[in-house]
Amino acid sequence: MATNLRFAIDAEGIATVTIDVPGRSMNPISPALEAELAEVLDEISGAPAVRGLLITSAKPSFIPGYDLAEIETQFERQQTLAEGYAANRHLTLLYRRLETCGKPVAAAINGLAMGGGLELCLACHYRVLAEDPRAVLSLPEVKVGLLPGAGGTQRLPRLIGIEKSLPLLLEGKSIKPREALELGIVHELVPTGQVVAAARRWLLGSPTPQQPWDQKGFRVPGGANIAAPAIGALFAGATALVAKATQRNYPAPLAILSCVFEGAQLPMDAALRIESKYFTRLMIDPVARNLVRTTFLNKGKADKLSRRPPEVPKSQVRTLGILGAGMMGSGIAYVSAAAGIDCVLLDSQPELAKKGKSYAANQLRKDLDKGRTTQARVDEVLARIRPTADYGALRDCDLVVEAVFENRAVKADVTRKAQAVIPPTALFASNTSTLPITGLAEASVRAEQFIGLHFFSPVERMPLVEVIVGKRTSTATLAGALDYIGQLAKTPIVVNDSRGFYTSRVFGTFCYEGQRMLEEGIDPALIENAARAAGMPVGPLAVSDEVALELQYKVIVQTREDLGGQFAEPISWKVLRHFVEDLKRLGRKSGGGFYDYPPDGRKRLWPGLRTEYPPAAEQPPVAEIRTRLLYIQALETVRCFEEGVLTSAAEADLGSVLGWGFPAYTGGTLSFIDTVGVAAFVAECQRLAQHHGERFKPPRGLLERARSGARLHAAVSET
Repeated sequence: MATNLRFAIDAEGIATVTIDVPGRSMNPISPALEAELAEVLDEISGAPAVRGLLITSAKPSFIPGYDLAEIETQFERQQTLAEGYAANRHLTLLYRRLETCGKPVAAAINGLAMGGGLELCLACHYRVLAEDPRAVLSLPEVKVGLLPGAGGTQRLPRLIGIEKSLPLLLEGKSIKPREALELGIVHELVPTGQVVAAARRWLLGSPTPQQPWDQKGFRVPGGANIAAPAIGALFAGATALVAKATQRNYPAPLAILSCVFEGAQLPMDAALRIESKYFTRLMIDPVARNLVRTTFLNKGKADKLSRRPPEVPKSQVRTLGILGAGMMGSGIAYVSAAAGIDCVLLDSQPELAKKGKSYAANQLRKDLDKGRTTQARVDEVLARIRPTADYGALRDCDLVVEAVFENRAVKADVTRKAQAVIPPTALFASNTSTLPITGLAEASVRAEQFIGLHFFSPVERMPLVEVIVGKRTSTATLAGALDYIGQLAKTPIVVNDSRGFYTSRVFGTFCYEGQRMLEEGIDPALIENAARAAGMPVGPLAVSDEVALELQYKVIVQTREDLGGQFAEPISWKVLRHFVEDLKRLGRKSGGGFYDYPPDGRKRLWPGLRTEYPPAAEQPPVAEIRTRLLYIQALETVRCFEEGVLTSAAEADLGSVLGWGFPAYTGGTLSFIDTVGVAAFVAECQRLAQHHGERFKPPRGLLERARSGARLHAAVSET
């Protein structure tokens, strides 16, 4: 008996499949749904009374794609190529059987159709789409390291041409209804409630049950002959652009190009076999596993506040206080007001607070100019931000976020002033990026209601919030802080208190390693290019300028004051001190650091670097620089894990990818180690320690994992 769909044949011979996966808000494809669709085809294929098949959804969306949790379990099976190929052919063969079953098939697409859902539609002979902005179509598999493996790389080019299909396949771009019609992906647009009627009307017209590509004389729109100069140039250009954009760290885009290139020369059945072979190779490649696990499954869990204590009643921040109207405070006010929260933006002077509000006004004006918002929406958001210098304005706040300078005394002062007026039930959070929360909470009269909320800059674009639990932070405070992050629709990770916490501490090793390389005589352009080749968004010298060399310098000075005799000088201290104290090059905000920032041109490496740190005659290979930069970050993450700062490998990976841009193809810092293999990673660290210093020495726990064969991520079957 079917559980994922309803099937009925009406008096006029139209068989209708209504997909309705129980217990799910959408209809993901799964082996169970595949089997039920196969049973439907068995029933209608030889039934003379059936004139046609109509497929639709009982939910507001159509099909969002294949269930990624099912894909993760397939990763864990560690199949051979032959085993994987056989498993991955099931859906392909089902869709091929659908379009060759001898009955006309129409898709009534009432909402979003993505991945395998859109591939199902493409296998239908007629496609009716709801004229609803939420009814987007896409083949986003490339974003998780895969390709559309159920015919998407073959049907789409045959439908709309190679040139038009490549951006959709290579970028996973979403298409709105009107564009889908103009491209020829769908045949008809109708109001949302009329898709089934329109599809049924087409079926009653007794159409030919054959796809264009199965008809004699078919040619791919725009051509597919590789001997044609235009087609050759198209593939050559696309390959070059993909290689440059991905640094060849992501195999899926090149596999998609190969699928389209090879498949377009062949009949459909042979082309689908080509696609299945490439798809299987991607399924075996760790990049897809890493992307699926971190950027979709684990991010999805975090977005649903999986770390929230379930026993605490849900809460909502109605009024938020922000102490400090600088870049961080202004950004927090902007995203909070946009989420419907009233904000009190406080600074030492009214003019400074008003300047902070203008940040939101400027961002909203950009959206308005680009047609992404309305004037009414702009006015609504700005009305929620109240700039002030009066602490009394905080009296009704449910939560206060302190975002002043990274100075312990300044933070303590504003904490005391705010807590003198806020309600006793209000939570208090510090946006510090380095100072231990437990120490900052000493200035609070209610340390159990004190927590760290580390936002990233620019706040409106960065999705991560690092939640830091101090020694006295209560469970209720943690729950309330996560509820607030949920209101902002951001992704939280929860870590325990420590100097630099997790993200700042590990990100610092990337900056410091690059600065140390400069001191060693490694060419600065080589350092930066090797970092980008490894998959980092920017090099360590450029990002140090963005953060500000002066800020890094001040953090180190504060740490030395806090730790006294226990202070260990960072490996880059001499470089930082020289730039800040001697050269007065403090970073981008001051006009220059490792780079120059001419007002009329692009940034460029400061020519004086070669005078201050002359490049050595012999330079290391790119691979060695790349290894140092990635390994030092992964190794410091392990230390955070073993020290109890991190309690979850999943959150470690999320924090690294979303927080500072550790390469997503690795899955994050701990997935990177599992991908390399713990034993191999340890051996390489030991080599690096011999050549570059004790900072690469692997900790005891990692050595034990290497001996036992244990991974940092448990297998799915173990969780």
